[in-house]
Amino acid sequence: MNDVTRELLRERFGIDGQTVDMAEKAEAESLGMFARLDEIAAFNQYKILSAFQKNHVNDSHFAWNTGYGYGDPGRDVISKVYADTFGAPASLVRPIIVNGTHALSLALAGVLRPGDELLYCSGSPYDTLHEVIGIRGEGMGSLADFGISYKQTELTAEGRIDYEAVRKAISPKTRMVCLQRATGYAWRRALTIGEIKEWATFVKGVRSEIICMVDNCYGEFLDVTEPTESGVDIMAGSLIKNPGGGLALTGGYVAGRRDLIDAVSYRMTCPGIGDECGLTFGQTRSILQGLFIAPKTVSGAVKGAILCAKVFENLGYEVCPGSGDERSDIIEGVRLGSPEAVTAFCEGVQAAAPVDSYVKPVAWDMPGYEDQVIMAAGAFVQGSSIELSADGPIRPPYNVYFQGGLTYEHSKFGVMKALQTLKDCGLLCSCQKCSRAF
Repeated sequence: MNDVTRELLRERFGIDGQTVDMAEKAEAESLGMFARLDEIAAFNQYKILSAFQKNHVNDSHFAWNTGYGYGDPGRDVISKVYADTFGAPASLVRPIIVNGTHALSLALAGVLRPGDELLYCSGSPYDTLHEVIGIRGEGMGSLADFGISYKQTELTAEGRIDYEAVRKAISPKTRMVCLQRATGYAWRRALTIGEIKEWATFVKGVRSEIICMVDNCYGEFLDVTEPTESGVDIMAGSLIKNPGGGLALTGGYVAGRRDLIDAVSYRMTCPGIGDECGLTFGQTRSILQGLFIAPKTVSGAVKGAILCAKVFENLGYEVCPGSGDERSDIIEGVRLGSPEAVTAFCEGVQAAAPVDSYVKPVAWDMPGYEDQVIMAAGAFVQGSSIELSADGPIRPPYNVYFQGGLTYEHSKFGVMKALQTLKDCGLLCSCQKCSRAF
């Protein structure tokens, strides 16, 4: 970084030379991993381009219908492009799917029937799915309310799938088994495509008719293949995470086997209607353009996560995943040890934002979460996790989860600003590494 840029960071953002040096050192140590990410981004860019060209995307697809939305060509071409991109027979992509939890809920409720059993093989699902499944709450229309039972198996101490536990847990009632690819608020690494493929093969070997589903949130374009190209029957995710590229204003997707997508579409609307109706409200252009640039955006976000890991690792903090670990989502966890440090980190990320940089995030009782959650996200699209953000539940051992950045440069700036805020607040850990660095 040249002296002009350093001076700008100091004068306008209060980032001192020591903090810049820490980021520059971590960046230099990460360049080998960055080169591999560039290769993955290039492959996925060409794969998406092929899907666009195969389906003859043209300017007429950017218009939109009114009323019922019968025969909307833009809506239909989005589904075809997503299906081809994900190597799936079919997909359902809609702005009326409000978030990743909604997409996952549709996939679960659309496929499962009373008397079926759902088995999660990656430990407890993400917090917001607890009420969907019926782990928490009652009488709200959860799966449990409709007589669908639930089990889970834990990952091993090394964060691997416990195959023997999965085999024992599968019963004659087990209709669907699920994996959560990303870490969520758990302290573990994300599950890789290789592990997902091995898991799907194992489950089908136990009983071939069991449906394998993956929560793919935060995981798209981290590898050259997706779960639906690796033996998984159905997966779901959010458009304001990876695949929207920061341009999709809202929405979610479900992709997989045609019969399963049909069942999900009947849950989304109603039996007999399915995916034949429903407007895109003029979002076809932003959804498609966001998908087109997503590989580059995701690559920058992953580089930012690696940089975050390396910076805090160098200072003696516990991070997950480690800076040199294989990546399968865009999330980086940092164990900060106190609610004050989590708050300061999030304040730094908020202050790094292009939108709402002047406000301070506070922990609150966010719908769907058991603990208070603090979220920093000064984003163009509210709640967009592919944009620079940081969040975490206010509970011991007080981890914060950093992700996103529409460009690598912005993600890097977020890391520096978070570190500087911890330093300015006197909340850096007191280990020898931090003491020597500052």
